[in-house]
Amino acid sequence: MKRIQILVLVLLPIFCFSQNSDLGNWLLYFGNKQINSKLNWHNEVQYRSYNAISDLEQLLIRTGIGYNLTENNNNILLGYGYILSENYTGNTDEKQSVNEHRIYQQFITKQNIGIVSLQHRYRFEQRFIESDFKLRLRYFLGLNIPLNKKQLTDKTLYASMYNEIFLNTQKEVFDRNRLYGALGYKLSSTIRFELGYMNQFLSNGCRDQINMVTFLNF
Repeated sequence: MKRIQILVLVLLPIFCFSQNSDLGNWLLYFGNKQINSKLNWHNEVQYRSYNAISDLEQLLIRTGIGYNLTENNNNILLGYGYILSENYTGNTDEKQSVNEHRIYQQFITKQNIGIVSLQHRYRFEQRFIESDFKLRLRYFLGLNIPLNKKQLTDKTLYASMYNEIFLNTQKEVFDRNRLYGALGYKLSSTIRFELGYMNQFLSNGCRDQINMVTFLNF
């Protein structure tokens, strides 16, 4: 069965520390193609902007080949990512371009506890940032809870939450933590929407933002 999933994410951040713009926008595409009963191809593109769309913050392109350990619940994946970051220098209008090549391995496992759908994702990243090399660990825990039905089927209102922590292997171990909560609506098997709030804790501050999310499966 072939499946492609598109995620469009629009962020309206209120930063906890000074930034060049108080309006941000993320556009994200996530795709997954089932090659056969065991293998799948993951691909994604993320465009992150400081404003509505014209002030690039980061462009991320990621892909990978996954293998299903079980039919629906456990998947391992080996992937590659390219990341272009456009970082402002201090409080000026000057930008610095940073190129990163990333190799990563991940394991995703899913489970149901009553009506709650849980997903755990463990990811290990090897990051080649210009002439520097870094390692990072990530743990993602997400859950969806249907509110007007017993299962996440068509025309279901649901609550969505996740937390993801990023840990470096060097002296400054803590990198960031993302905490997210949303109200979602699954219109059909091909489309669902979310309106939520994310607080991103960074090593030097935090960001608060509103997320509007659209998922398409076809």
